[in-house]
Amino acid sequence: MPALYILIPVAIALVGFAIWLFFWAVDSGQYDDLDGPAHSILFDDEDPKHTAAVSQAQQQDQPKDSQQDKPGA
Repeated sequence: MPALYILIPVAIALVGFAIWLFFWAVDSGQYDDLDGPAHSILFDDEDPKHTAAVSQAQQQDQPKDSQQDKPGA
């Protein structure tokens, strides 16, 4: 029985801290955009700083050497 005198206030304090933490996260904007990060992985090739996208775009802009150097074309 004496353990309940300690455990009940500790449990109430933990629940109060969890509620405060939840409201802090909501107020600081942690839950503003839930879908954006999930969809951003699908569109990372359009990022101009993405190295694979930059190298792929440069390869597409340059004409192929085999098509230019053909005689009689």
